[in-house]
Amino acid sequence: MTNLVESFAPDIDALLPELEAIYKDLHAHPELSMQEFRTAQIVADYVEKLGFEVVREVGVTGVVALLRNGEGPVVMLRADMDALPVTEATGLPYASQVSTKDEDGVQVGVAHACGHDMHVTWLMGAARLMATHRDAWRGTLMAVFQPGEEVGRGARSMIDDGMIARFPKPDVILGQHVMVGPAGTVGYRSGTILSAGDSLKVKLFGRGSHGSQPQTSIDPVIMAASTTLRLQTIVSREISPRDSAVLTIGALQAGTKENIIPDDATLKLNMRTFDEDVREYMLGAIRRICCAECAASNAPRDPEFTTLSSFPLTENDDATTARLRTAFEAVFGERAYETQPAAASEDFSVFGREWGVPYAFWFVGGTDPEVFAQARAAKKINEIPSNHSPRFAPVIDTTLRTGLEAMLCAAGAWLDSEGELQTSESANGHKTGQKSEAA
Repeated sequence: MTNLVESFAPDIDALLPELEAIYKDLHAHPELSMQEFRTAQIVADYVEKLGFEVVREVGVTGVVALLRNGEGPVVMLRADMDALPVTEATGLPYASQVSTKDEDGVQVGVAHACGHDMHVTWLMGAARLMATHRDAWRGTLMAVFQPGEEVGRGARSMIDDGMIARFPKPDVILGQHVMVGPAGTVGYRSGTILSAGDSLKVKLFGRGSHGSQPQTSIDPVIMAASTTLRLQTIVSREISPRDSAVLTIGALQAGTKENIIPDDATLKLNMRTFDEDVREYMLGAIRRICCAECAASNAPRDPEFTTLSSFPLTENDDATTARLRTAFEAVFGERAYETQPAAASEDFSVFGREWGVPYAFWFVGGTDPEVFAQARAAKKINEIPSNHSPRFAPVIDTTLRTGLEAMLCAAGAWLDSEGELQTSESANGHKTGQKSEAA
């Protein structure tokens, strides 16, 4: 196990100003999911100049870059590139002013309100340091810049574009995410770390009429309102208190005018679960309740269900996490800690599931430590602008350094200077690429 952070320390200090400039540029020029053309060109050009073999347009805008450095394991590091349809409200001098049309043709603001600009910058920095110091490690580094995480399509689009057949099979897949938490900290966890996420659109059909003649209608607004209320009982009355689940109706859309009862109404909902059985039960319960409420309203037809996105559970491999823990504690000491699962969702695990190799995902704190400490003391942590808030803004210096060091630390846990790899059974029963602890 090689401590790349210690080996690269002087160059990390020298590289940070360049990475800060890259981060601010990416932050000011966000791109929506599956439209990351500028970002993809920037990262592809950057790593190509470092000597990586670069393949562009994998799954529309994805970039896969390989740096082969002798015999040894293949380590995949992943960063997601897309931004959100959010109008930034941070007031920062490098804040996004971008506005564009989304896939539905609606004009929206665009902002890196989830921190993917930080993720891209981390991986660009790690790629540069790994290319500069090839004498410190052996093996193959696979840097993957992924599109479309926010819509749950990016990882799948890369896999469907032949990624498994076109590139070497990794021995381990590693990823990280900036989150609310003291900057300078790293949170890891074995097993489930992120929830499964499913988003659905449900169209309810009624019969439109004049507002003065409700008896001639089948009112889809009432139908949608009743359905919304009843759906909330799934978690409160059908899921055990020992299980965690969330169901949110984020949109209820119906009608155009106050005196017209419309023909239909649409619900858009999102659910988060930490257990596959609970997930399947909730999906069935949603369908049951929607159909029953429509039947109770004498709707002319059953509701129409459309899946908007689906994210699998992110379940970290036990043996991989144990190796990371050792590496993180050696570099970060008490700043590395075991975190609780988050109700957020990711498509990162699609790569590990499809390749059949172990993976691990962890969190990097991005909040000013003083701000976080004050919020904790006042019991107001929930008031800190979090991911997806228009006011989300990680502090740059400490977050940039810690994320870069965490990525290097993780890679060094497999890519040591001798590049030895042995196969062992992981705690989850998979064959996993693992190096000797004596390395």
